[in-house]
Amino acid sequence: MEPYGDCAYCGGEIVERLQRVDYRVHGQLYILENVLAGVCLQCEEQFFTAEVAHRMESVVAAAAGPIETIPIPVIAVT
Repeated sequence: MEPYGDCAYCGGEIVERLQRVDYRVHGQLYILENVLAGVCLQCEEQFFTAEVAHRMESVVAAAAGPIETIPIPVIAVT
């Protein structure tokens, strides 16, 4: 059984692969590496199983500190 099915946004095929994920908690942005995700081949939307989502939450909550810190540009659209 496919854990993701078709893309909920565009109906495209979803394949499983390791991704870099932007993850926000209480307004803080974390970049998580090597997260197993379902990725739509058409629109590139990411989907996570409940197990992976819980793991991301646990990793961020238990993190002693980042392995790397990078600057992130912030640009206003208006």
